[in-house]
Amino acid sequence: MQIFQKSVIQKHVNNLDKEKVEKAFDIFRQNYNQAKIEQIKTLKEEEYQDGFFRDIFVDVLGYTLRPDENFNLQREFKNQSDSKKTDGAIIKDENAIAVIELKSTKTKDLTKITQQAFNYKNNQPECKFIITSNFQKLRFYIDYSNEYEEFDLFAMDRDKFNLLYLILHKDSIFKGLPIQLKKETQFHEKEVSEELYKDYSNFKSKLFDNLILNHPEEDKLLLFKKSQKLLDRF
Repeated sequence: MQIFQKSVIQKHVNNLDKEKVEKAFDIFRQNYNQAKIEQIKTLKEEEYQDGFFRDIFVDVLGYTLRPDENFNLQREFKNQSDSKKTDGAIIKDENAIAVIELKSTKTKDLTKITQQAFNYKNNQPECKFIITSNFQKLRFYIDYSNEYEEFDLFAMDRDKFNLLYLILHKDSIFKGLPIQLKKETQFHEKEVSEELYKDYSNFKSKLFDNLILNHPEEDKLLLFKKSQKLLDRF
């Protein structure tokens, strides 16, 4: 199940710096050319982890990988409660605000790493975002595992890239934009539901009034029951 409503996303995509997005998309296509994709498919998890972080998070999404100065992305980030380590983490004030768990392309079912990633998330009190990937598919979660956005890095069109850039760029993550987008989506869905209920109520009232008008000899209670039966057919 997707996290964000399309109209909410489009509103924010329209506000992005188009030149920056275009430049990032060009870099993404260079990093994921067909020859590179075929090579990635042959690599083991540990062989491409550094490459993955640099190809996506550093080159495209603007992060700085440790040991570079002022880093905000780190490999092998240790849990606070035990000795286990997540494959990577996005860091703010020395705390992980996003955990990243990786597998090779041999792992076809990403749900197999979901629980592992969320176990790491639960050991990081400041963590809100969860990212899993098998180097081809990338999934992004906020807090819970029942909703996510999925991206195919080997077959990314421009619209999907816009969403990736919008929610996962360094500036977006650090100012909590994905959480704002989720709240806007929930508000939008509530508005739509209320509007649908209003339309339904108006239709029901008009239907009943029409039955009374066309059947004045009938009992109103009987007509009301008939109107309900008619509505049940829809």
